[in-house]
Amino acid sequence: MNKVLILILAVLIGGCSSVTMRTDQVDKTRQPPAFQQSYDYWWWGLKGEHSVNVREACQGKNVTQIQSVTTIPNLLATIFTLGIYQPRSARIWCEGDQDA
Repeated sequence: MNKVLILILAVLIGGCSSVTMRTDQVDKTRQPPAFQQSYDYWWWGLKGEHSVNVREACQGKNVTQIQSVTTIPNLLATIFTLGIYQPRSARIWCEGDQDA
């Protein structure tokens, strides 16, 4: 019983997280991204360095929003491996890909 309670608390405390950056003053969009890919990090995020070429992802269009997010499956993988494996997802939105 105590182990289940600890796992539930860990999920609630860890939760999903995201960092969103916009190139304008508009609120963040809820439309599907033009680009999304998961990247692997190891040892509580200390090992693993990734970069995304936004020009290539948007195929010459201007970037409107960039987001780094920990999804529920990412969080479960992190909890299951005690942080040794920590995936995160990158999302990119391009100009003209979402409704105004």
